[in-house]
Amino acid sequence: MTTSRLAPADLDPTVRRVQRVALGLRANWRQFTLLVAVNAFVGAMVGLERSVLPIIATREFHVASTTSVLLFVATFGFTKALTNLASGWLADRSARRRTLIVGWLIALPVPFLILYAQSWSWIVAANALLGVNQGLTWSMTVIMKIDLVGPMRRGLAMGVNECAGYVAVAGASIVSGVAATEYGLRQGTAYPGFVIAVAGLLLSLLVRDTAEHVRLESGQPVRGVEAPRLRTILARSLWADAGLFSVSQAGLINNLNDGLAWGVFPLLFVESGLSLREMSVLAAVYPATWGILQLATGPLSDRWGRKKPIVAGMVLQGAALVMVALSHGSVTWTMALVALGIGTALVYPTLLAAIGDIAHPSWRGMAVGVYRLWRDLGYVAGALIAGLLSDMVGTVTTIIIVGILTAASGAVVAIRWRG
Repeated sequence: MTTSRLAPADLDPTVRRVQRVALGLRANWRQFTLLVAVNAFVGAMVGLERSVLPIIATREFHVASTTSVLLFVATFGFTKALTNLASGWLADRSARRRTLIVGWLIALPVPFLILYAQSWSWIVAANALLGVNQGLTWSMTVIMKIDLVGPMRRGLAMGVNECAGYVAVAGASIVSGVAATEYGLRQGTAYPGFVIAVAGLLLSLLVRDTAEHVRLESGQPVRGVEAPRLRTILARSLWADAGLFSVSQAGLINNLNDGLAWGVFPLLFVESGLSLREMSVLAAVYPATWGILQLATGPLSDRWGRKKPIVAGMVLQGAALVMVALSHGSVTWTMALVALGIGTALVYPTLLAAIGDIAHPSWRGMAVGVYRLWRDLGYVAGALIAGLLSDMVGTVTTIIIVGILTAASGAVVAIRWRG
């Protein structure tokens, strides 16, 4: 680590701490594995709502407008997007572990709000807290894993991280659907939600901060530039920085269509005559495919580069959405949702790894926060577009429009970013 002949006791405490850490997956596999487990609980927390909440809106609170139903998705996306930005700022001030723990504390009231809701506005409020929880906890697991593995294996790290999160989303979606059938719609979401929140909090208490890994990587001759301010990174992401802009707009459109899938697909499936149990299983196909395949697509981007998987994934997602709109029945929907999952798996970990490539360690947290701000504003855009268009032109046409928009986003990456 150092050529100094000073004894450890004579060294500055910061230097001694940095000497005890190393970058890489093998050197940090225990903490990396713990963070994977934490992120599985993060994903499960939001997965509980993917199949059931739109049905609660229509059956228990008699919400008729699709726009009103999707208000919970928009609220979730808005609070999560803003929290992502704040969490990136906090991360660069060496508050990664504390931010993770606070995120889980904020999740604890969510199941109770769902269980005892007196109106649909209670559910919307619960999703505002859930957005804060997800923004703090998921952002921290992403940033801390990037810290641990260093510059060589970011795609693999993000593939493992997102796999754990979205496989848990799929599993929790099925659990909530089955539990809702047995115990009631809200009980099927609230009871597992409390267990997940407590377990996630307890695991997070075991996590060690990664500030020393950041200092170690920052000391290496990577791109020794002064860290820009947060507003500078935001401004560059709007257009000036081709990489930041391309990645940010692709993330926004990706979550726009995920917001559509979250809020509209369950209504589409139930209206076609599927039972709640059948619908919850079908709704899990997309995140399960997306989650599992990231184990392959993440490291693949380390070998192929970031641009090709992003462009191919966005175009495939667009085609799959059109297929969902034009299909009918469990078999054809399953095929379309598998294709949608493959496209998202190509894109999701690659976008996060690309941000790790673009940003210097000294401002990586803010860069991830800015990217995740734009990405999760996609939930807001998706909810508003899906709700308004569905009320005006119908669900099928809305899905087709979003599919075309998604493919166009891939074309923007292909043209704007050299990668």
